Amino acid sequence: MNLLEQIKTSKDIKQLSRKELKILAKDIRERIIEVVSKNGGHLASSLGAVELTLAIHYVFDLPKDTLIWDVGHQSYAHKLITGRNDIFDSLRQYKGISGFTKIKESPCDGFTVGHSSTSISAGLGICYAKYLNKDNSDVISVIGDGSLTAGLAYEGLNQTGDLKRNLIVILNDNDMSISPNVGALSSFLSRTFSSKSLQSMRNQFGVFLKSLPKIGDDIYNIAKRSEESFKTFITPGMLFEAFDFDYFGPIDGHNLDHLIDILKNIRNPKDPVLLHVTTVKGKGYEPAEKNPIYFHGVGSFAVDTGKSKKISNGIPTYTQVFGSQMVKLAKTNEKIVAVTAAMPEGTGLIEFSQLYPDRFFDVGIAEQHAVTFSAGLSSKGLKPVVAIYSTFLQRAFDQILHDVCIDAHPVVFAIDRGGIVGEDGQTHQGLFDFSYLRCMPNMTIMAPKDERELARMLVTAVNHDGPVAIRYPRGTGVGVRIDDHPQPLEIGKAQVMNKGDDLLIIAIGKSVCEALKANKLLKDRGISATIINARFVKPLDGDLIIEYALKIKKIIIVEEHVLDGGFGSAVLEMLADNSVTGFSMKRIGIKNRFVEHGPQDVLRQDYKIDSAAIVKAALKLHGKKIE
Repeated sequence: MNLLEQIKTSKDIKQLSRKELKILAKDIRERIIEVVSKNGGHLASSLGAVELTLAIHYVFDLPKDTLIWDVGHQSYAHKLITGRNDIFDSLRQYKGISGFTKIKESPCDGFTVGHSSTSISAGLGICYAKYLNKDNSDVISVIGDGSLTAGLAYEGLNQTGDLKRNLIVILNDNDMSISPNVGALSSFLSRTFSSKSLQSMRNQFGVFLKSLPKIGDDIYNIAKRSEESFKTFITPGMLFEAFDFDYFGPIDGHNLDHLIDILKNIRNPKDPVLLHVTTVKGKGYEPAEKNPIYFHGVGSFAVDTGKSKKISNGIPTYTQVFGSQMVKLAKTNEKIVAVTAAMPEGTGLIEFSQLYPDRFFDVGIAEQHAVTFSAGLSSKGLKPVVAIYSTFLQRAFDQILHDVCIDAHPVVFAIDRGGIVGEDGQTHQGLFDFSYLRCMPNMTIMAPKDERELARMLVTAVNHDGPVAIRYPRGTGVGVRIDDHPQPLEIGKAQVMNKGDDLLIIAIGKSVCEALKANKLLKDRGISATIINARFVKPLDGDLIIEYALKIKKIIIVEEHVLDGGFGSAVLEMLADNSVTGFSMKRIGIKNRFVEHGPQDVLRQDYKIDSAAIVKAALKLHGKKIE
C-alpha cells in the first residue's frame, strides 16, 4: 500500500512528517497521471500544484478554514486527499466526480468553480460573512497568473484592500519568469518578514511612531514607504502592496519546507496577505513539463510516451474548419483581424496568429475587454472576428449589448463549444447563447448543420454590415466536403432538407443531423416528415416556417440549448405574432437545469435531445405506440 492509500481525509496528512509529505507528493502525481491518461483532464496545472496543495492542507484546518481554487482545474491533488481517492477513477466520467471543485461534492470544496478569476471576490465574500458571524477561521483563495489577466481579479483585490479583511490570496505563478537569485533572496526575506514575532514588532513600532505628537503620522508614513520600497526592490510585489496587501514571495512552490513555514507564519492575518509562489506546469511528468499547453486539457494518452490514444477518423473538427477558413479569408481580406481570450489553441487560431501576427490579438482571460476592443477596431473599418467559447462569452453580455449592438458594429462572434460540451460539465456547457444573444437588437445569429455550412456562414458573417454570431459545436464535423470557394448565405433564409406531409421538424445547428436520423426511423413507422434546417435563429425565416406550419399541423422544434428563451421560443413567438394557430407542437431541448459532465452522446441521450427523443415525440403527436 502506498502512502496515498492511507489518506482518507486531509486531517490524516497532519500526522505525517515533512519527509513523508514528499513521498506522498510522488504518490499523488502517479495517481493523477494514471487517471488522466485514461479519462483525460487538466493534467499540467494539477501536477504543478501538488506541493502547494499539501502545504495548505498541512497548515490549515479544512473545512473549518475555507479553501477556494480559482477555475479549479488544478485541484486534483486536493480531491485525492479529501476523501475522493477511492472514486478518483470516475474523474470527469458520467455520474463520476467533477474535474472542478463543487460545493455539493465535498465540504472541503469551498466554492463551486469552473470559470476564471472568481476566487478573490468569492473569498472576500466568505471572509466578510465569517467576520459578521464572529468566525475567525481563515479563507484562502488560490489564483493562477493567467487568471490575473481578468479585471474581476483586480476588482476583488481592490475591495479586499479597502475593507482590510484578513483574506489570504496565494498567487500560483507558473508562467512568469523570475531570476533564481531574486527568487532565492525574496524567498528568504519573505519567510523572515512573515514571522509572527517580526509582524508583531512591526505593528507595535507603527503604533509607537503614530503616537509621537505632531510628527508621528509623517514619520510612520516615511517608514512604511521605505519598507515597501525595499521589498519592491527585491520582489515583484509593488502591485499588490498598492492594493494594501502584505506581499510575500516569490516562494518556490515545490519546496514543501519553505511553503509550510511561510503558511504557518501568515495564518490568521490581521490584514490582507498575498503569497506569491512559483510552480512548474506538469511538474514530475516530463512530457507535460515540455508541452504544458497540450497537457493543460488533454484527452487519454499513453503514459510512457505522452502521445494521444485518440485515433483520428480524418474528419476535421468544427474548430479546425473555422481556423482554416479564417486563414483563407484573411488572405484576400486585409480588414479581417482575429481576437481571442487566452484560447488561441482552443479556438483554432494558431495558424492565423503565425501568418498574420499583426492582425491577431490574444487579450488574456478578459472576455469583456475582447468584445469592447473589437468594437473599437470595427468602428474604424476593420472586421474583427472574436473567437470565444460559448460558456465564456457569457461573461461579456453587457459589452456585446452596449458596445457592439447599439451602434451595430460589424463584429463577428465565432462561438465555439456551443451546445453539449461533455466532460467539463455544468460550468462549461454552451447551452445559453441563443437566449442571451437573441434579445439584442441588431444581432444576427446563425448555427451550421455541418462543416460546409460553417464555412459559408463565416463568409456570410464577414460580409455582413452588422453584429453576427455563429454558434458551432465541439467535436468533429459530419464528414461533408467543404467548398473551395464557399458562397455566402442569404440572411434569414432557411433550407428545406426533406419534404413530407405528416410532420414538420424545425431544427437548428447540430440538431439538424439528429432530425435527419430520426426521419429515417419515422419512415419505417409510416410517418413522413418535412425537415427545415433553420440556419438562422435571428432573423427567422418566418415566411417559410409559416407556410409549412399552416399545412402541417404537427410540429417538433429541436435545439441543443435550454428551452427557456431559445430557438423554440423564437419560433413560437413568431407564430403567435402572426396569429398562426391550430397546431400541436413539441419542443425538444434542455429543460431549465444545468447539464452535468459526461460523454456528449450519452448526455444527449440522457437529456433527451437526440434522434430517439425526436422519434418518441413524433409517435406521441401521432398517437402511435411508443416502444
